[in-house]
Amino acid sequence: MNHVINSFAELRTLFGEPSELAKRKVIPFVDEHCRNYIDQSPFLVLSTSDENGHTDASPRGDAPGFVLVLDENRVVIPDRPGNKRMDSLKNILSNPRVGLLFLIPGMPETLRVNGKASLTREPELLERMKAGGKNPLLGIVVEIEECYIQCGKALKRSGLWDPESWADTSDLPSGAEILAAHSKLPGSSEADIKKRLEEGYKNRLY
Repeated sequence: MNHVINSFAELRTLFGEPSELAKRKVIPFVDEHCRNYIDQSPFLVLSTSDENGHTDASPRGDAPGFVLVLDENRVVIPDRPGNKRMDSLKNILSNPRVGLLFLIPGMPETLRVNGKASLTREPELLERMKAGGKNPLLGIVVEIEECYIQCGKALKRSGLWDPESWADTSDLPSGAEILAAHSKLPGSSEADIKKRLEEGYKNRLY
């Protein structure tokens, strides 16, 4: 590939300097505005990497307020039932640095949070994050280093919250079809996988 950027100086020449607003928007704690955003957010993306730099981004979601704000320095994400691969959790054990991206449906601006994560089984914390009559198996505690609001240009350009811009998914392969093609699991048809997915969505959200 030609015309590869290899230095930060090249990037700065290409993009120019950030505005004073952009430079000053980062705070090292959860203030009342960040807390309000987190309390209203039903969805976030958790970004992690292992000690060798192999990365992962994992969706996390539940009713608004599912992330517990302990204080201005710590938030806790409940770990609900999933596929038991534990990609994010394994990464945190070897490299605690994480990035969070919170979204609120209908709002163009997102909230970005960076910090260090640890895993807890503290009974009181898990009880506070109970949902569907069940405590999470563990909590992901994030010690805050940076919080800042992200402008909504990406969401505006994508039309993410505009139903009229959404693709017609009727001709797209289903999740079950994709899983069957990728896993090539002996003895499992697309119909079998679809049934397993639907059963999990119905009975194993919590």
